[in-house]
Amino acid sequence: MLSFEISNRMVEHLKEISSLATEKASLLKTLSEKEKKAISRYAKISTIGSTTRIENALLTDVEIDWMDETLDRDGHPTAFLREKQFIENKLSKDKERSIEEVAGAREMFHIIYEQSPDFFPLAETVIKGLHSQLLQFYPPASPYAGRYKMVPNSVVQIIVGTDIRKTVLKTADPGPITDSAMSELVGWYNKALPEHPWSIAVAAEFVFRFLAIHPFQDGNGRIGRGLFLLSLLQSKEDCLREVSPYISLDRHIESNKEQYYLVLRQCSGGHFSQDPKNYQIHFFLNFLLKMLKISIRHDIDFYFQKHKRYQKLPNGPRSIYHCFRENPEKKLGLKDLTGLIDMPRQTILYGLKKLVAEGFLQKMGHQPQTKYQAAF
Repeated sequence: MLSFEISNRMVEHLKEISSLATEKASLLKTLSEKEKKAISRYAKISTIGSTTRIENALLTDVEIDWMDETLDRDGHPTAFLREKQFIENKLSKDKERSIEEVAGAREMFHIIYEQSPDFFPLAETVIKGLHSQLLQFYPPASPYAGRYKMVPNSVVQIIVGTDIRKTVLKTADPGPITDSAMSELVGWYNKALPEHPWSIAVAAEFVFRFLAIHPFQDGNGRIGRGLFLLSLLQSKEDCLREVSPYISLDRHIESNKEQYYLVLRQCSGGHFSQDPKNYQIHFFLNFLLKMLKISIRHDIDFYFQKHKRYQKLPNGPRSIYHCFRENPEKKLGLKDLTGLIDMPRQTILYGLKKLVAEGFLQKMGHQPQTKYQAAF
């Protein structure tokens, strides 16, 4: 059913991930709904931030956290359009496209988290719909959002800090080749996912082949990573499905971005093939197994401990932290804070020290120029 062989070593890694997922699913059962909601929100913010920054967006997780909270407070279906000017005024003007990309990714992932069971069997219209959601707030994309590409494209890596664009993979030609490749891929996925014993292996092949087709003019990387999450949430492996909303695989892919692009080229030889057996997808599966193992082992505990530390913060430090959350882009010093919050100087100093020790703030510089910035 797969286009590649799963080695005995891969099976051992798959079994280890299954065991880790079982362990973390058991942990989640001991937590309250409030605690699980906090963990899933941290994971969501990390995922939105990482998946957009892999494509060279600029917003930090702290800024995305503030933006998400702002949109949640509005609560209206058109919240971003209503709050866009306020968000852009709060953040740097040169981040306008990043803000639009984050808003779209937020909508796409919300749909994936909430509706994944309803999307099986998967349909091409669902993938096109996710693409429309992803690009809905980026006006130049309106002619092609939700539509397969009309001109050739490639998987391109932009070297951080430069204008260098490196072609990683020349993708499927637009038109009949893309149309037939996507139809075949979706049909294969709907048959393979319920029948194959390892959902992760099916998800890896599905996403790699999607990326090699690159069916849309823009946004394929973000859609591909969204589809991997969708595949995990549609898995027949209960524990894997249960832990997936509480981890951020993309956070670890972002930390290994160079390897991510290297593996895509290693699998494909740099070219699309109509026969998936010409790929070496086992390289992509190995990479994802490594990232998943780290993510499942660490993310839930990491986010849970962060939530517990926040709940234990005294009122003073918590109020100070809220000043930083409401000014996500700024570095604030003691003088700034005395103008923002009605507290004695020594109380603010204690709160800052506490927040740095607990990992909620980063400290930069030395007195009297010391500044602080929110950390996620």
